Amino acid sequence: MSKSHHQIVIIGGGAAGITVAARLKRLDRNDNLDIAIIEPSAKHYYQPAFTLVGGGVCKLRTTQRAESTLIPANVTWIKDGAATLDPEVRKVWLTSGAEVTYDFLVVCPGLELNWSGIEGLSETLGKNGVCSNYSPDTVEYTWHCLKNFPNNGTALFTQPPMPIKCPGAPQKIAYLFADHLRKRSALRHCKLHFLTQGPAMFSVPFFAPKLKKVADRYGINVHFQHNLTKIDGTKKLASFEVVGGGNQGQIVELSYDVIHATPPQQPFSFVKDSPLSNEAGWVNVNQQSMQSTYYPNVFSLGDACSTPNSKTAAAVRKQAPVVVRNLMNLIQDRGVEEGYDGYGSCPLTTAYGKVMLAEFTYGGKVTPTFPLDPGKEHRSYWWVKKTALPLMYWNYMLKGHEWFPEHNVNFAEPEID
Repeated sequence: MSKSHHQIVIIGGGAAGITVAARLKRLDRNDNLDIAIIEPSAKHYYQPAFTLVGGGVCKLRTTQRAESTLIPANVTWIKDGAATLDPEVRKVWLTSGAEVTYDFLVVCPGLELNWSGIEGLSETLGKNGVCSNYSPDTVEYTWHCLKNFPNNGTALFTQPPMPIKCPGAPQKIAYLFADHLRKRSALRHCKLHFLTQGPAMFSVPFFAPKLKKVADRYGINVHFQHNLTKIDGTKKLASFEVVGGGNQGQIVELSYDVIHATPPQQPFSFVKDSPLSNEAGWVNVNQQSMQSTYYPNVFSLGDACSTPNSKTAAAVRKQAPVVVRNLMNLIQDRGVEEGYDGYGSCPLTTAYGKVMLAEFTYGGKVTPTFPLDPGKEHRSYWWVKKTALPLMYWNYMLKGHEWFPEHNVNFAEPEID
């Protein structure tokens, strides 16, 4: 059994892991830091663009890079997966059986898509009109379903219980679907349904009624507190449990031509079963410093941690500098700082060429970056979503650059209309 030791071990080579490693190496001018990334995947995807792939705006290949091209120079890539964590002895066991020890640990492996959490979904996904933008293996089938959707068809779009990554994604594809049908003069003959387990369109109150108006504009039937439990692909029938209100417990069945299913999401078992996790299975951290509440030499960020913010790449962009500063502080025997305010961002595509840019911090406080009304759809934000953000991700964020425009924490929300 092979063993190795590194000063800083990062579990996960996604947006969070690469950003943290790249920023550390930018600060490590004399190449003194010994850093390793544990990541089994050979491909890295810019997942925020999956909505655009599913909507036919861009190709999947444009969202992909080889992981080897993103690992910073002089950072060791351990091409393996984590299997078990023991922070008491500062050790990670890998799926191959190898062991890695560390002085400091950063846990950011993302989360797991639980396709089997919906009965029948795994068996019919990618056929029978069952699509999902949540995986690179299935996102291209969404565009196939949209292109071939019948002019009088029925489409369902589902959202499971929180937390999920990119919580706006389930409704983004519904709007693109509807706009595509509108452009081909078929929308008024079709039936579209958005079914969410939650009680509102969006968790931030400022945006919820505005998004409901977008759905109403397209004639999308919105069903709150409806949770997808089963799909029969052969019969093209979906079953939903009503989880609130006067009909709680009722099972509703809807037929469809296309269903865009968002899978339930959960922590990886090696995180959930570790001493680092809280009762829900996420790495328990101080929500401002990103430091483990149990082990001071451990940090976590991104989808795997317990911070009560939206699980987005934008959140990682703000969390990573805090993690890096605190790692450097501990290495240099300084105190830990609290610097993350819960920022998250969700560019909500409401049409081809229009985006409502939702930005917010802890408690659902709206904090826009740009001097435009955050409650309105803007064509300029479509360019931000389609072009600017991917460029910033690949060429700036993943290269370890830290400076970005500041979000306006003093923004005064107008009254909700």
